[in-house]
Amino acid sequence: MLVLQAIIDGILVGGFYALMAGGLTLVFGVMEIVNFAQGIMVVLGAYLSYALFSHLSIDPFLSLVITMPGMFLIGVAVYWSMIKPIKQDRVIMSLLVMFAVGTIAEGILDLVFTSNLVQISTPYVNNSFTIGSLIFPDIYVYAFLMSVVLLAGVYYLLYRTRFGRSLRASMQNPTAARLVGINTDWVSAYTLGIGVAMAAAGGMVFGLTNSFDAASSYDLISRLLAIVIFGGFGSLSGALIASVLMLVIQDVVAVVWSPTWGQTTFYVILILILLVRPQGLLGRKAVRAQ
Repeated sequence: MLVLQAIIDGILVGGFYALMAGGLTLVFGVMEIVNFAQGIMVVLGAYLSYALFSHLSIDPFLSLVITMPGMFLIGVAVYWSMIKPIKQDRVIMSLLVMFAVGTIAEGILDLVFTSNLVQISTPYVNNSFTIGSLIFPDIYVYAFLMSVVLLAGVYYLLYRTRFGRSLRASMQNPTAARLVGINTDWVSAYTLGIGVAMAAAGGMVFGLTNSFDAASSYDLISRLLAIVIFGGFGSLSGALIASVLMLVIQDVVAVVWSPTWGQTTFYVILILILLVRPQGLLGRKAVRAQ
């Protein structure tokens, strides 16, 4: 029964990890850069929801109406001010720029919120319901449902809208996309904005379920990179599957073996997937995205 409980917890937690990892893999698919600032953007989203709840009593889930559009604009602004001006060695320089953005953001958050650990404490954080002998924490269920809705929205955007067609064309062949009149700069800017907005949603849940400070971004970005590599860079569906699989395996190992090995297994799986299938679960050789 403990193993079944661990599987359920892994699935529920994997849902909101998919939000954070999905934004990372989406940016890579379009811009071919790894957004090293994604971890600190998740923490920023957590801090914004924390501040809105602490000072204005706005429920964290409702705060997304403010934080997601706000962080979307941050992502767009970062692209136009820091990524677009790069003319040479764009991929490598963009990596360095995003690392610098993350470092600067961490310093600002430390200055504003100090380095003390905080957590968003709402009345329903510790509530749960049971089905038989299985426990379902309310916050994990709410987060999972929210993640399903937001990821479904992203899928609709990608496959049912004109912007989505432009985005997928830019992922598959940016040169051809430009030749047919697609403004790949705006597509890239909006994509970075969407990725950062997804980090805001994941950060809100992270802040509800964990104590955090600005330094929490380091563990987050390592986990998100592991998920994205496991799922296949550029594959949104791969990020979703990898998030759930890795969190389920981690929780099961923690229950059956030990919590320490549960954390380690996360990265053991990553090493194995790199050795056996370097392109990830749903990645393809010689294809940028799917």
